[in-house]
Amino acid sequence: MLVVSDEVRQALDRGRPVVALESTIIAHGLPRPRNLRVAEELEGLVRAGGAVPATIAVLDGRPHVGLDAARLARVAGEDGFRKLGHRDLAPAVAAKASGATTVSATALLAARAGIRVFATGGLGGVHRQWEQCQDESADLHLLAKVRIAVVCAGVKSVLDVPATLQRLETLGIGVLGFRTTEFPGFYLSGSGEPVDWTAGTAAEVAGVLRAQDALDGPPSALIVANPVPPAQQLDPVLHDRVLAQALEACARDGVTGQAVTPFLLDYLVRHTDGASLEANVAAVRGNVRLAAEIAVAYAS
Repeated sequence: MLVVSDEVRQALDRGRPVVALESTIIAHGLPRPRNLRVAEELEGLVRAGGAVPATIAVLDGRPHVGLDAARLARVAGEDGFRKLGHRDLAPAVAAKASGATTVSATALLAARAGIRVFATGGLGGVHRQWEQCQDESADLHLLAKVRIAVVCAGVKSVLDVPATLQRLETLGIGVLGFRTTEFPGFYLSGSGEPVDWTAGTAAEVAGVLRAQDALDGPPSALIVANPVPPAQQLDPVLHDRVLAQALEACARDGVTGQAVTPFLLDYLVRHTDGASLEANVAAVRGNVRLAAEIAVAYAS
């Protein structure tokens, strides 16, 4: 079922480091033509770090692990690409549809291909006012079932961060702060919430992955929480002010369910004059660099 590119397959067969990359940021997260430039840049950062990039997407009903230049350009430029979580994969395959993979779909397909390290921007999580809406990202439940390291800048700050951390604990998903004792806040370097474990080097993270393998417990992900550098974060005062306005607008306009997060993120982009988008891209760059380091350390 998986179409694994020759480059990725050869790397995996030879025990070389590979880093999985999601495609939602390409198809849905950035404007054209910048999305293709960023996609190419991220793959370049993986290569510069000594690893092989494996961008993942579904094309005409076939899940692809590793995209050549033409397929990457197709994801960036073609209209009508669906956004696919892991629950959408089977319908997309059956319908021969094309779509960009979210965190949950990317993690599942990467793990199935044998990839151990995955870099993304931020995770989904528990939504604010969960007790009323019962809205929780599918990312969390999927990551409780696959053994993969997810390098990210925490969870999106529009979510309920303390509740999300509690759910990660309940689901048995490990959280490791990278050179931080505070869980990152996606656009912000810190969320104010502590983490129980930290690592100071990629080699230390790789050691945790090897310990997971050796213990052979129930399969679950390891969240490597890597903060966006303070100089590149969104101004915290601006963030808090605009987010409060976005939440008010969301309630006023009756936005609910799956539409909430895209509404809030779009509001932040428009009302910070794009500064939130730049912080997002900066976070992804840092996560991709770190993921390459971890993959190299793990492979060695």
